[in-house]
Parts: sequence; structure tokens; C-alpha cells
Amino acid sequence: MVIEKKINTASVNLKSLDPLDHSLELLHFGFRGLTVEADRFLEARGLSRVHHRILYVIARADAISVGELATTLGVSNQALHRPLSHLFEQTLVQYTREPGRHRFKLLALSDAGAALEAEATERERRTLRDAFANTDADGQDAWRRVMLALAEHLN
Repeated sequence: MVIEKKINTASVNLKSLDPLDHSLELLHFGFRGLTVEADRFLEARGLSRVHHRILYVIARADAISVGELATTLGVSNQALHRPLSHLFEQTLVQYTREPGRHRFKLLALSDAGAALEAEATERERRTLRDAFANTDADGQDAWRRVMLALAEHLN
């Protein structure tokens, strides 16, 4: 569900408990700002951000099993079951059996799934493009370095 009320760092009076708190708030609200248009698009179709994350990864994998998808997303197979089943029901995701390893389902997007993923992702790209237009190449590179340093904590 997308919350329609405007919430950002200016609309709430958050006190800083640490010098890095403002950066944490910007990261939190920035991510919400990045995904809000895609979230609205998905919500109108009975889907959510978790469905988009699944579609996004499958679209970029040549062949991915359910277990590999769960590992990539950092969730359990059990947590993946309900949203993935929903995507199967809507015929947005399909699977084939891996030759020689028939227990493994290889996931792929249907044409409708690929179109939906592309539209949701393009909405996020537009938001990111607009944000990057506010800084130069050095600022964009610095942002990528910070994001990479944060992502490295997952390893």
C-alpha cells in the first residue's frame, strides 16, 4: 500500500541523536521517493514492491532457480512463496524444469511480466535520472561509491 500523505524530512520534526541521523533520514526518504511512482503503478495492479523486486531479478537472470532467487533477494524460500505464487497466478512468471535436475524450477518472465517489470523499473529510472540531473558527474560518482560501500556490508 502506498501512503499518499506527504512525508519527508521537512514535514516531521525529527530530532537528531547523532551527527549521521540526517544522512539516515535522507537515505530512508530518498528510497521512498525513488520507488513511490513504481509503487503506485504496481498497487493499481494488485502488486507491491516485493513483486517488483522478484520481477526485476528474474528479468536480469539468464536462468534462475527459486532458491537462487531467494538468496539474491536475501529472503527465505518460505518468504518468497506467497508473492511468487501470486506472480504465477497472474501469469507474470513462468517456469521450466532444469534438464537433468528436474526438482529445480527455472524462472522466467512471461511477455506480460516483462512488460510490467519494464514499466515499473522505468518509473524508478526516471526518478533517478531527475535526481542525477541535480548534480554533476563527480556527485553521481560519489553517490555510487557510497551506495557500493553500503552494499558491501551484505557480503
